[in-house]
Amino acid sequence: MSNYSIKSLEEYFQVYRKSVRDPETFWEEIAEEHFDWRRKWDNVLQWDFSKPQVKWFDGAQLNITENCLDRHLQIRGHKTAILFEPNDPQAEAEHITYRDLHERVCRMCNVLKENGVSRGDRVCIYLPMIPELAITVLACARIGAIHSVVFAGFSSNALATRINDCDCKIVITSDGSYRGAKILDLKSIVDSALEECPQVSHVLVAKRTGQKVQMKAGRDKWLEPLMEQAYADFPAEIMNAEDPLFILYTSGSTGKPKGMVHSCGGYMVYTAYTFKNIFQYREEDIFWCTADIGWITGHSYIVYGPLANGATTVMFEGIPTYPDSGRFWEIIQKHKITQFYTAPTAIRALAKESLDFVTKYDLTSLKVLGSVGEPINEEAWHWYNNNIGKGQSPVVDTWWQTETGGIMISPIPYVTPTTPTFATFPFIGIQPALMDDAGNEIYENQTQGKLCIKFPWPSMARSIWGDHERYKNTYFTAFDNCYFTGDGAFRDEVGYYRITGRVDDVIIVSGHNLGTAPIEDAINEHPAVAESAIVGYPHDVKGNALYGFITLKEFGETRDRDNLMKEINQKIAEQIGPIAKLEKILFVDGLPKTRSGKIMRRILRKIASNDTENLGDISTLLNPEVVQNIIDATS
Repeated sequence: MSNYSIKSLEEYFQVYRKSVRDPETFWEEIAEEHFDWRRKWDNVLQWDFSKPQVKWFDGAQLNITENCLDRHLQIRGHKTAILFEPNDPQAEAEHITYRDLHERVCRMCNVLKENGVSRGDRVCIYLPMIPELAITVLACARIGAIHSVVFAGFSSNALATRINDCDCKIVITSDGSYRGAKILDLKSIVDSALEECPQVSHVLVAKRTGQKVQMKAGRDKWLEPLMEQAYADFPAEIMNAEDPLFILYTSGSTGKPKGMVHSCGGYMVYTAYTFKNIFQYREEDIFWCTADIGWITGHSYIVYGPLANGATTVMFEGIPTYPDSGRFWEIIQKHKITQFYTAPTAIRALAKESLDFVTKYDLTSLKVLGSVGEPINEEAWHWYNNNIGKGQSPVVDTWWQTETGGIMISPIPYVTPTTPTFATFPFIGIQPALMDDAGNEIYENQTQGKLCIKFPWPSMARSIWGDHERYKNTYFTAFDNCYFTGDGAFRDEVGYYRITGRVDDVIIVSGHNLGTAPIEDAINEHPAVAESAIVGYPHDVKGNALYGFITLKEFGETRDRDNLMKEINQKIAEQIGPIAKLEKILFVDGLPKTRSGKIMRRILRKIASNDTENLGDISTLLNPEVVQNIIDATS
């Protein structure tokens, strides 16, 4: 049936119309014809955004790993499922076939079971980009445990917060990780985190770097010997479509990170369907998404989406600039990559380097280029299109979120004509709306507003772990009967969407969503700091960088400001992780505030971006004089 693989713009419009006129029939056909179910659903969809409650394929039973692994064994057993490219370019790449992967996942299931993990338990995974990460994710799904992957660049404090929030009973980590020329000590970060997590009974440690680590008797075990001894078969637990599959944390604009809960059935259907179409995947293709599995991009488009389609998916341990800035292009040549999906930050960083790093490699295998994590700027789009795609491989600029589970707005390559900086049309089944500040939908084109989605889609997050009220308040109260994305968007005369950025206090830095509140909390813990405000400002490589405006308890104090800056950034790295460090810090004698005491970050954003001509009316501020003082201090 052609609905599963769209080949022309005319077909896109036909299928899109069908998907929004009769969503239940449309998704029922996709689900029925392309996936294995143990039991069929009673209802395709039940939903009520006022609660908010969404159920797709309710009553159906399945196990997502039977769709990602077992059903491929007969015809694709010897095909490479995961192609692991290590950090060291001299080291051999590892080809893990579907049969190998199935066996290793089953062994991991038995290891987890032996260590007390059962259906519904939460498992924290804090691993580098090595095969054990994908294997553990799939093993959790197979036994019905809920995986919570934490990016292995987060600090022990951030790790502990996530472990405690969803009450994980076991942690899977490694002795260390390779990152370019660096070796990071992951085990000691876990040890430090677990001082705050008494409920964790076991830590399973994969050997990667071979460095010496502390192993706590009775709690810590090396993974390899357990895997060797484990039985190589494990019957998949039969799950309900609406059972949680995983929890993934995303930064909130206020307070602690939000544990987004994704379900088994709808998530599988939508990620597989988007993968097939947005990357125009064919049987012999080699797909490479450069994200880390610690982020939703890695969950959906390294693990679940590709494997549900029987694809070969690349896992890369290293970084784009090691041993030099040609590493991405060398890997594309070496493995004949057909689809390449990366972040604008990486593109901008590599575009600053000599083109010699690109031209010495043969990139003719590429068929599709993708961009993810933040809107791609025009200059980076053209460099990517001209130098990597040679004008022959369409650029799919994809917009989506941790909360959405899968890609929501994107061109379909060789189908949708692309325009730089535009994510173009909504994907099949997605019903976007632009809203004005009064909460009314804007129907005309050539306009901008706040981006909402009017109708549920299968892979949307079902809740925030342990706090459904917060889920409701964050996403469903700003506009009636709509999911509010937190992003602004512009819609042009043909209906193409361009994402204009966050409209709340979340800043996207190098593709990472960073809430300002947790960073400010970390800064304010420094004994010298009275108050702080964080804003984003444009950055050539990162897209946005963080600018901290900080008032001190003793503003005139003579202590070494350079050291103070280092201490503040150290505090942020400890609490959140190095990704949240401030690029610029300005010590000021006061912050601009409304009469009710709210910090006017809008003004600080303008100052940080050197746009002091357009500050608007500041006369109503509680302390308008501080604005000029801050401007003077920046010059």
